[in-house]
Amino acid sequence: MSELSRLRWRCRRGTKELDLMLEGFVLTQGETLSAQDLDRFEQVLDQQDDDLQRWLLYGEPVEVEAIRGMIQRVREHFLNR
Repeated sequence: MSELSRLRWRCRRGTKELDLMLEGFVLTQGETLSAQDLDRFEQVLDQQDDDLQRWLLYGEPVEVEAIRGMIQRVREHFLNR
């Protein structure tokens, strides 16, 4: 399984909104992400669904500094489609 396929699988969270945002980001941006960006995205996927919903859907502040930028990128990508 390729790295991007594995990431797409991990993007399936069980809620339609998160699935669309996360998997959509990987599908459209995955090929252009640097190794560091991929690591950051993996860290995003390690977070709890409740936190991801607050950050991605409702725009609440991200407490985890290491992933703050990646959360913003995913959110902006979805909002600007």
